[in-house]
Amino acid sequence: MYALIVPASTPFVLLATVMALSWWEDHILPTPPAQPAEAPAEAPLTPVTSARLPEPARVDTALTGEVAGR
Repeated sequence: MYALIVPASTPFVLLATVMALSWWEDHILPTPPAQPAEAPAEAPLTPVTSARLPEPARVDTALTGEVAGR
């Protein structure tokens, strides 16, 4: 009977562990000091023109004699 309890309770134990760690993170760990909102020091990156990627090999090319003979 105990052999059935352990596998059946494992998901609930894992869920309880994750919930406890989440609560601990929210309530116990110190919060970082609030930073005043400032203008960004650098200008945002402008998107670069997209580079053309090489075209992939075509699939509908003719089969070679070795492959076609299989």
